[in-house]
Amino acid sequence: MKLTHKLLLITLATFAISLVRAADDEAVKKDLAQLQGEWTMVSASADGQSMSDDMLKQMKRVCKGDEITVTMGDQVFLKAKITIDPSKKPKTIDYDMTEGFSKGKKQLGIYELNGDTFKACFNSAGAERPTEFKAGDGLTLSEWKRQKPAASEPEKK
Repeated sequence: MKLTHKLLLITLATFAISLVRAADDEAVKKDLAQLQGEWTMVSASADGQSMSDDMLKQMKRVCKGDEITVTMGDQVFLKAKITIDPSKKPKTIDYDMTEGFSKGKKQLGIYELNGDTFKACFNSAGAERPTEFKAGDGLTLSEWKRQKPAASEPEKK
């Protein structure tokens, strides 16, 4: 009888864990889908210094699948493979840098999605993950706005 009881508990625990994982996978898919497309920078600061309006106008962020490319003008600023965890509070995002100033390194950050607005805060490569959205030493805080497709372009899904 005890063996049957233990097996039942193990089966129930396994089922509960698989339900949680399925919910987490759906949350990741949902947020990753919301990150897709082209974004323009609205505001940013690095090491506590605000970025000039001229620089803001040049910054673009394109997300395709689990990869992002950030350009400044026609120059690649960085490319990274992203990993997100929307179940954390605040939500977490990691960049595995594949191109740019931190190529080969990992940057840990937090993010927030609100409609067509994406906000992120990253610490410098190799440092601990920030716990709040704030400017400061070693931190990069940025806000992005999704670019709407031109009226003649069909929206891609």
